[in-house]
Amino acid sequence: MSYYFNGDEDDAMGMYQRAMLARGARPRCFDEYYRCYPVAMMPGPERESANHGGKVFMPASALDKLTQLHITYPMLFELTNGAKSKSTHAGVLEFTAEEGRCYLPYWLMNTLLLEPGDLLQIKSTDLPAGNFIKLQAQSPSFLDISDPKAVLENSFRGFSCLTVGDVFTFRYNDTTYEMAVLEVKPAGEKGAISVQETDLNVDFAEPLGYVAPQRASGTSTPRSIGSTMAGKGGMMHTEGSMAQAINYSAIAPSSDTAALGHAKATSHFSGGGHKLVNKKGKAAVLTPASTPGASTPVAQSGSMAIPGMPRTVQNRNGPQPLRLPPNKLFFGYEIKPLRNKEGQAEADAEQKKKHYFEGEGQSLRKKKDGK
Repeated sequence: MSYYFNGDEDDAMGMYQRAMLARGARPRCFDEYYRCYPVAMMPGPERESANHGGKVFMPASALDKLTQLHITYPMLFELTNGAKSKSTHAGVLEFTAEEGRCYLPYWLMNTLLLEPGDLLQIKSTDLPAGNFIKLQAQSPSFLDISDPKAVLENSFRGFSCLTVGDVFTFRYNDTTYEMAVLEVKPAGEKGAISVQETDLNVDFAEPLGYVAPQRASGTSTPRSIGSTMAGKGGMMHTEGSMAQAINYSAIAPSSDTAALGHAKATSHFSGGGHKLVNKKGKAAVLTPASTPGASTPVAQSGSMAIPGMPRTVQNRNGPQPLRLPPNKLFFGYEIKPLRNKEGQAEADAEQKKKHYFEGEGQSLRKKKDGK
């Protein structure tokens, strides 16, 4: 009988297993006991990424036994702490541990309630490929991650399988996050799934300690605020707090504060010119009536009043700048509705009725009949 390998569908391990089964060989189970220690106690360089993954370090002798057995790929193991009746599942990262020892991530040690040097049973197992998992963050700080899906997808590269009840850790932006496994599908007898080479749908439960923001039941009206402040001797402001902060009454388009200030400043230097000596050589006597006061408005020589025309006042106020702090908006400007066609026609008709150049002409010469 001949066997052919198709690289697109199977792998070398699958072909080897089918060949051994065809010869009548039955797969056997790997079952060994090791003294367990955290990855931080492993000699050699620091392995920070391995401490936040789901794979263990086993001795080289374990690799020799696994190659002699018909273990399905990927190699998954059931970890059991018989003294505390706790068990979970993990994969293998390297076969570089000392003989008789195995090294586990710290979160696995906590899940199995293990202490350094405790005896741990490691047995090979098979788990179905998962298609759904529900997770729960153990801190509200997980909500600060902008793209949790991408972060978890990158973290799952260090895991081979996950079990219901595990509280694994991953590191992102120099911060360690804890995540509990609440549910997996398909939910088999062992409550564990393989997360390698599978499309996994992830759902999140509400993080532990998360408090939903509470909205206020209602806002106080200016009338109720005024009645409360009146009893305390305060004064009610008709404007909002933000309008008061930016001094809206002074920069509003209809405000004349700037114009009044400009007129007051220019009136300090108003008045008529006077000579100390008249043309005939006599000194001029200044009377109080002829001396304008500092606060008396004096008509400017450049402004001329036309009979029948309303006197126009130059608007020195203009649109004042609105300076706000960053990330703040102001919606307190007055709303001036647009005129419709009928209203615009009435305004134009009233404008045409006004006659600005009315009056009777006068002549300096008298008529001949009047002589």
